[in-house]
Amino acid sequence: MALVTEQFWAQGDSVASAAGMPDLPRLRLPHPVAGTGHGAMGRIAEALAPRIVAVLRGESSPDNTVGATR
Repeated sequence: MALVTEQFWAQGDSVASAAGMPDLPRLRLPHPVAGTGHGAMGRIAEALAPRIVAVLRGESSPDNTVGATR
């Protein structure tokens, strides 16, 4: 699974395809994450962690899947 910010979403498609993993599950994060401070990064991580677990368990779809749940 890859975590990709909105700003780099299209590049994530290209990188995944170039690496031979076009179907690599990806979740979209707000941009920017880096440089926003520990508090902001912690809030993003806390909000996203349950979704990461759900996607890994197959209970939710990643953002790069047609019909993905958010």
